[in-house]
Amino acid sequence: MILYEYPFNERIRTLLRLEDLFDRLDFFLAQDHALQHHVALTTVFEIIDVAGRADLKTDLIKELERQRQALSSLRSNPQIDQKALDAVIGEIEQAMALLNQTVGKAGQLLVDNEWLTSIRSRAIIPGGTCEFDLPAYYAWQQRPAEDRRIDVAKWARPLMPLRQGTTTVLRLLRESSQSGKVIATGGSYQQMLSGRSYQLMQVLLDESLLAFIPEMSANKYMLWVRFTQQDGDLRPKSVDADIPFLLKLCNF
Repeated sequence: MILYEYPFNERIRTLLRLEDLFDRLDFFLAQDHALQHHVALTTVFEIIDVAGRADLKTDLIKELERQRQALSSLRSNPQIDQKALDAVIGEIEQAMALLNQTVGKAGQLLVDNEWLTSIRSRAIIPGGTCEFDLPAYYAWQQRPAEDRRIDVAKWARPLMPLRQGTTTVLRLLRESSQSGKVIATGGSYQQMLSGRSYQLMQVLLDESLLAFIPEMSANKYMLWVRFTQQDGDLRPKSVDADIPFLLKLCNF
């Protein structure tokens, strides 16, 4: 199945962006070429930018605490697997502890490291990190791959509590989904929300329907899913076919 997700609010949008950036960091950091490690480092800068736009640490701690309290109330329920419940609560408490131990904002790394600040200021300029612009950075790129990997991992380490908190919150959110098989008649689907509040919408398509691309939108009253296809120039065009898909709505 091919998964598409749509966040209902800015907080979940930020968490999804962070999740994507941390996954990108993992991929390029595991490679060996200097250019791949350049992408890994600029991804660290992007994570700092996204995480620094709001008081993400406080928001994550509040949400994790709310989930911990809600799950703790189930400890006396005989229908609940207590070992599984304890494992989830333990994961939440660990994420909260790591977040509480972090000092300063996500961008503190750049404030404290003048060399990284110089790279970031040039990296936002197209082609701004050439060797004649940043000879010291170019020299670092000539070092052994493992040395570069250790350095980037060290610079990214202060961001890991944010990652664990983000991962835990998104996993709990996704596991709270209500799902149902629906059909986009003539390429379009609408559903009234009847006053229910959701935070994330998921559309899952069979791989055989790869050519159809869902465009999602929603407000507090209704959600829409419209399917398009790409023509020879990759421009979207409307779809008239009936398209079955699995719709999941997630809310804590």
